[in-house]
Amino acid sequence: MPVYEFKAKPNRSQCVAIDEAIRVAQFIRNKCLRLWMDEEKVGKYDLNKYCAVLAKEFDFASKLNSQARQASAERAWSAIAHFYDACKQKLPGKKPYPKFKKNTRSVEYKTSGWKLDEDRKGVTFTDKTGIGHLRLKGTWDLNYYPLEQIKRVRLVRRADGYYVQFFVQVDIAVETEPTGKAVGLDVGLESFYTDSNGQKEENPRFYRKAERRLKRLQRRVSKKQKGSKNRIKARQRLGRAHLKVQRQREEHAKRLARCVTTSNDLVAYEDLRVRNMVKNHCLAKSINDAGWYQFRKWLEYFGRKFGKVTVAVPPQYTSQKCSSCGAIVQKSLSTRTHVCECGAELDRDHNAAINILRIGLRTAGHAGTGLLDSQNAWGEVANTLAEATQSEQVAS
Repeated sequence: MPVYEFKAKPNRSQCVAIDEAIRVAQFIRNKCLRLWMDEEKVGKYDLNKYCAVLAKEFDFASKLNSQARQASAERAWSAIAHFYDACKQKLPGKKPYPKFKKNTRSVEYKTSGWKLDEDRKGVTFTDKTGIGHLRLKGTWDLNYYPLEQIKRVRLVRRADGYYVQFFVQVDIAVETEPTGKAVGLDVGLESFYTDSNGQKEENPRFYRKAERRLKRLQRRVSKKQKGSKNRIKARQRLGRAHLKVQRQREEHAKRLARCVTTSNDLVAYEDLRVRNMVKNHCLAKSINDAGWYQFRKWLEYFGRKFGKVTVAVPPQYTSQKCSSCGAIVQKSLSTRTHVCECGAELDRDHNAAINILRIGLRTAGHAGTGLLDSQNAWGEVANTLAEATQSEQVAS
């Protein structure tokens, strides 16, 4: 479901009203989570019914639209369902037990509680929160879609202001001509990725480049007195700096993913568990700065959009196995050249990319379909798009 985002232009009283609506949504989510913890056999629909009880019990909760309250309950159930899925799959390690939210930044409306202007350049929130009419600033044209296709509207607070997101139910598939090409990608830290053709993409290292400025802004926050207006201003400057780095990383991953998927019919990549890899404190900062997860997310999204095959292959032995003879050649991370007894000598990442491509082609051949729904994580991408930022918007 594509997300179209606009910058909102609220006045001071509207900012206070939006913040209050976000706090109410957080309160309802936490109360629903507490109900699930205290009582047995509480399901999704029980949480939705509990929203009406909270509205009668608390006057401030009744000001929020009824469907917005249900959307907050659905957020609580989403965390609970994620915990149940992890238990059923018997994943190793600590299970993601649901936690109470302390710093929620958004409130979500469904099909009621809001009304678009005739020119689609503004939106009015009709509940009792006092938000009222908001002017929208952006380049997307909502006139292209009927109101029935707009399923959700979300108000988001960020370091640089407030945004309004519209979730539109529309078919994103685009017909493209086959290219007859396939590529394997090996992501890394020295270069962002190396493909099976030997081409390398430079790692931009956005956080490393901005780290000096971020440290300076962080020191300024630490020196300000807690609770003072100067500390609030310093925190806002620090938040805007972090937001810029985040958007740079997301836009870079999006641009590369679109180029790769439109240039090839099949894209194979490693099924990396980034959450486990960042436990290495020596490499955690560099891994997070690379943005491998964002790149994979957009690869799978554009693969679905343009009808291309995206295959996630197991990463085991892709770097150690020789792409020429198949022998295992043990080497440390510092060894950047693959040298085998069969005479093969090439870059370590290039060797891994060739192995990834071969595994991907073998997997696609067994699947027997042009789109591997079981291999890609399209459902995961859809959830991610629901949390999309400005740089994550997808053109129609």
